[in-house]
Amino acid sequence: MRAITVMGMSGVGKTTLSVNADKSQWFHYSVDYRIGTRYLGEEISDSLIACAMRHPTLADLLRSDSIYIRSNLSFENLNPLSRWVGKIGDPKKGGLPLDEFKRRQALHREAEIRALLDAERFMHRAAELYGYDNFLIDAGGSIIEVVDVDNPADDPVVQMLSRISKGLYIEATADLMSALVERSVQQPKPMYYTPQFLDEQLDAYQSQSGITDVNSMDPDGFVRFVIPQLTHYRAAKYLKLIKYFGRAVSSDTTKTIDTSAKFEALLETL
Repeated sequence: MRAITVMGMSGVGKTTLSVNADKSQWFHYSVDYRIGTRYLGEEISDSLIACAMRHPTLADLLRSDSIYIRSNLSFENLNPLSRWVGKIGDPKKGGLPLDEFKRRQALHREAEIRALLDAERFMHRAAELYGYDNFLIDAGGSIIEVVDVDNPADDPVVQMLSRISKGLYIEATADLMSALVERSVQQPKPMYYTPQFLDEQLDAYQSQSGITDVNSMDPDGFVRFVIPQLTHYRAAKYLKLIKYFGRAVSSDTTKTIDTSAKFEALLETL
């Protein structure tokens, strides 16, 4: 069976590239979708219900089982997961207190690892149940944060992915990197930070801005500050991983791939 793992920063075009694969030939396994439905679905639903319970009318209807609330998460619409992951800062501005944000980060890390490890089982299911000979793993942008790029031979996720698939890393151009900053504020996607990186960036942001209370800061202000740092930080880690597993392709190249024939031609280069 042929399988590929598409990797890259959130917003770089992994899912867009994936949808250009011939759907009749390729099974599309979205790691973010698996995270949001299988592993964090209950957390997401609970947070939505908690929001609704603040409204007296909705609270009364929920208690009497007159309505129900659920997310409508899909491959193309990860907003329910993104909103649950959230941003750090003043709750009045849509932020989350630091302790709650870190709690959700820890849950997201565990869910991402489990969803990645599920890929092999789904690959066999796709072949046995549906007759697919091709399997595409659409990895979340934070895969690079949950695997050990310095010791890939000892990392169970990297070992599994390299055994069953070829890696394709979409490398963002300088122009796209700039666009990702604004897009991450306007249309946030699930974002995981390692605890050390997050603490370091919070300290740097507080020193620069003069803000002493993280829970009172502007959530979008911190996102605007941290995304450029995260982009360069992750780019270096991706380059380490790709030496062991797969190859890199520029986002300028992948954005021209708009047919299944062009998609197949790209795979011939792996």
